[in-house]
Amino acid sequence: MKPTDQLVWVIYDISKNKIRTKVIKATELAGLYRVQKSVFLGTINHTLLDELVMKVKDLIDPNTDSVYIFPMCEPDFKKVITAGQAFDKKLVTDEVKALLF
Repeated sequence: MKPTDQLVWVIYDISKNKIRTKVIKATELAGLYRVQKSVFLGTINHTLLDELVMKVKDLIDPNTDSVYIFPMCEPDFKKVITAGQAFDKKLVTDEVKALLF
């Protein structure tokens, strides 16, 4: 992780498929990785994070959709507690595994 990068979670609940697909593509283009159907995780620089936030806000309907973007420092991330099937093993890439394990 570069010093200018930040660890970020993106969690969403978006009602319309077309909008959800656009948010997914924007999140993937920003370099984040899907770890569950509605959850992305990865590192991103501050400029890309700002661009992603603006893009998401432009896409979603604030009356029906929810998107949470949680920046997290690496020491706090290492304290994350998971239980059960916390991450979808079919979706988690080697890059994410390096962050997690």
